[in-house]
Amino acid sequence: MITLSPQEDRIFALADPLANELGLDIVRVRIMGGNRPLLQIMIEKAGGAPTDVEDCATFSRNLSPILEAEDPISEAYRLEVSTPGIDRPLTRIGDFGRWVGHLVKIELTMPLDGRRRFQGIIQREDEAGVAIELDDESELVAQVHEMSKASLVLTDELIDAATLEGSAPPQPGDEDFEGFETDESETDTIDHNQESGA
Repeated sequence: MITLSPQEDRIFALADPLANELGLDIVRVRIMGGNRPLLQIMIEKAGGAPTDVEDCATFSRNLSPILEAEDPISEAYRLEVSTPGIDRPLTRIGDFGRWVGHLVKIELTMPLDGRRRFQGIIQREDEAGVAIELDDESELVAQVHEMSKASLVLTDELIDAATLEGSAPPQPGDEDFEGFETDESETDTIDHNQESGA
């Protein structure tokens, strides 16, 4: 998985067995600072099948007692379990191969020729790494562990592909769109408040 802090890595180790038990994959674990830190965990059904709010709620309800018992974050914090959304982060080996032909932006952990941020079309993912065709038609090849961030870029082609795959939320004009609340943030989320003993 793309770079995790030691604390995030510990939380991933606590949450991953539960995710496997529920038929889910963990896409990302992130702790965002502040007076009351936010622990964000992104999940999806194994194999990338459509994931819904109920999956998030079930995972959150089952994870909360584990986090309370293990206490990986010493201060009070909020737990947010969400699905990846269309312009999803790509964090694991195999993620890039699912989206060959789509636009991605990545940030490398170490600069390459003085540059860390790149954007281009995913060409392939194999044992050599992830190959991305850049705007100047040159090719960047990097391993997932050499990246600090990576995510798909929202395009019409990506929306069409996500809709075909069944991972896109309802869109205006769809039969089931009425009454569905859309969110302009990166993901569709369900928030859970979690108090941890100080």
